[in-house]
Amino acid sequence: MRTRELPSGWFRTDAVLAAAMGLLGCFLAWLAHLVQRGIFDTPVWLHALGSLLLAVPLVWRRRYPLSSGIVVAIVYGIVISTMGLDLYTSQVVLFMSFYSIGAWSLQRQRADLTRILISAGMGLWLIVGFILRTVRQLEGTATALPVGVLLAGFTLQVSLNIAFFTGAWIFGNRAWTQAVEREELERANAAIQDLKQELVDSAIEQERLRIARELHDVVAHHITTMSVQAAAARRLIMRDPETAATALKHIETSARHAVGELRTMVTTLRSNDGDTSAPPTATDLPELIEAARNSGLDVAFEILGDVPEVTPAVGLTLYRVAQEGLTNAAKHAGPSAHVEVRLRGRPDLVELEVSDDGRGTHTDAPGTGTGLIGMRERVEAVGGTLTTGAKNRGGFRVRAEIPTGVPA
Repeated sequence: MRTRELPSGWFRTDAVLAAAMGLLGCFLAWLAHLVQRGIFDTPVWLHALGSLLLAVPLVWRRRYPLSSGIVVAIVYGIVISTMGLDLYTSQVVLFMSFYSIGAWSLQRQRADLTRILISAGMGLWLIVGFILRTVRQLEGTATALPVGVLLAGFTLQVSLNIAFFTGAWIFGNRAWTQAVEREELERANAAIQDLKQELVDSAIEQERLRIARELHDVVAHHITTMSVQAAAARRLIMRDPETAATALKHIETSARHAVGELRTMVTTLRSNDGDTSAPPTATDLPELIEAARNSGLDVAFEILGDVPEVTPAVGLTLYRVAQEGLTNAAKHAGPSAHVEVRLRGRPDLVELEVSDDGRGTHTDAPGTGTGLIGMRERVEAVGGTLTTGAKNRGGFRVRAEIPTGVPA
């Protein structure tokens, strides 16, 4: 069952409406008695009372539309039939109560049934009234009118009532349909806003992950290099000051590079116009390898086949995978390990492999696995696959296979 919320201040609004209709009925009754003095058999106060009684149910026409409509129809029939009063606002009140059943009733089948019963009751009331009027005329107790006039009057009343109740029915149903459509539109809009917020939250989370990966790739590589060089300098500071000084120089260089890359990253994140330094790509791999060698790592670099053109995103991914692979080798493979970096070109595919022959367990600081997770996320983000694991003869291998991302 559908729900339709009542508007704020509905009771006050409907109470004012009921009071206005009741007072208007009283005023019209007083005016009619004043103008047509002596014609009415009923006193003016009774006429006014009938108008007030008929208007009172309008106070609950939206809260209890079925009950309100039924009460209005019953009061209307009783007052008109027993008191013989012509309530000048009765048609308006009856229309509004009938309309409210269609516009506000939540129980749609009961609303249809109630309106059918009220319409049938009014039709039956007209037929009975016509029959009684005809009988009184035949008995001579009523003013004699031609049969044609009686039939014409009855036909006119029936036609007016059909138009009256049909219009109230149509307008009430239309108001309900519009309200339902409006609520569905509001719910759809709310769902869109929720989805939009979810997309924003997801984008923020993805951006956080991207920044975290960048920070890890930039900082971890240089920090690991500095850690290895610091350990070497500490061991050699007394017996080989010249070599220790070289290690300290490498530490200084790595720190400078780390700061430079961090500054570039921050500038990129802050900038909106795209006027920033280009991020590293696959063409920068030789410089990365040379920096690793300068830090004391034994690295061999080999390019196999013709490496196809790659997109900037793929190039950055290849660079970061190589950087993380070298970082892991420096951290875990041991000081005398040999590292091999191979870049192999295939049709629409680039393969990068970083492997070492170390034991894979020699480390003073256990890893957290964050680097491997970041590498996998990077590779999968550009449609590639990453395989990692220990080699049969010792050491560790990282292999990334990535589509070039360039249309053929």
